[in-house]
Amino acid sequence: MNVSERETTRFVSHFILMGFPSSPEMQLLYFGFFSAAYTLTLVGNTAIVCAVWWDQRLHTPMYILLGNFSFLEICYVTTTIPNMLVNFLSTIKSISFVSCFAQFYFFFSFGCDEGFYLCIMAFDRYLAICRPLHYSRIMTKQLYTGLVIFGWSCGFILFLTPVVLISHLPYCGPNIIDHFLCDPVPLMMLSCSEDTTTQFIYSTVNAIFMIGTFLFILCSYALVILAVLRMPSAASKRKAFSTCASHLAVVVLFFGPVMVMYVSPGSGHSVEMQKIITLFYSVITPLCNPLIYSLRNKEMKAALRRAFGTEIPVHKT
Repeated sequence: MNVSERETTRFVSHFILMGFPSSPEMQLLYFGFFSAAYTLTLVGNTAIVCAVWWDQRLHTPMYILLGNFSFLEICYVTTTIPNMLVNFLSTIKSISFVSCFAQFYFFFSFGCDEGFYLCIMAFDRYLAICRPLHYSRIMTKQLYTGLVIFGWSCGFILFLTPVVLISHLPYCGPNIIDHFLCDPVPLMMLSCSEDTTTQFIYSTVNAIFMIGTFLFILCSYALVILAVLRMPSAASKRKAFSTCASHLAVVVLFFGPVMVMYVSPGSGHSVEMQKIITLFYSVITPLCNPLIYSLRNKEMKAALRRAFGTEIPVHKT
C-alpha cells in the first residue's frame, strides 16, 4: 500500500448517525414527537427569558441567573435536535467530520455551562437564605455579572482539550455512529487505535466537573436546609423550601442521567440504554425545566401573565 492509499484509509470525511433505526412511518412519528418537544422547549424557555428581560420586578440576581440558564437551554437543545429532525426525514443520515466535532464541542460545552449555572444558582440561594442581611452587599451587580460570564465561558474552556484530543485520533473506518448525536464514547470506539491516555483525560475531566459541581450544590443546599429548619416562622419555611424545590428538581434531572452516562464511559451500558439516557438529559430535561420553574414560582407566573397577557410591561433602557 502506497502512502496516498494509506492516508486515504486513515481519514474519515464524514460519519453516519444511525439515530433510531425503524420504518419510515416510525421515523415520521419520531419527527412529530421531537418537533413538538423542541418547539415547546423553545417556547417555554423563551417565555422565561422575555419575562426576565421585560419585567423590572425580575431584575434581581436570582431571576437574571434563571434567564441566562433558560437561554442556555435554548442553545443546548439547538445543537442536536434540528440535525436529529433532518435525519428523521432523510435516508442519508450523514454529518461531516468537522460538523460532528463542532456538535460534540458545543453540545458538551453548553451542557457543562448548565452544570456551572446550577452551582451559581445554588450559591445565590445560599447567600439569600443563610446570609440575608449581607446578601445585597455580597451579591453586587459586579459579582453576578462576573458569575454570568463565568458560567457561559467555563464549559467552552473545559471541553476544548477533550475535543481536540478525540478529533486527532486516527479514524480509518467504519464511520457509523449508532447514536443520534456525535457522542465522544462511540467516537472513541470508532478510532483505529485505542488511546488510553485520551480516554483517561476525557473521563477525568468528566469526573472532576460532575463530582465537583454536584458536591458544591449538595453542600450549598445542606447549609440552606439547616438554615430553613432554624427559621421560627412556618410561612418563611414554606417560602424558602418552595424557592429551593424547583432548583433541586432541576439538579436531580440534570445530574442523575449525566453522571450515570459519562463518569465511566464504556462501563457496559447497552447502545439503546445510552440513547435513552442521552434523550433524557438532552431533550426531556430542557423541556421540563420551564414548567418546573414557572409552575412553582408565583413571581414568575405573575411576570409571564404580565408579559404575555393584557398588561404589557415596558422595558427601560
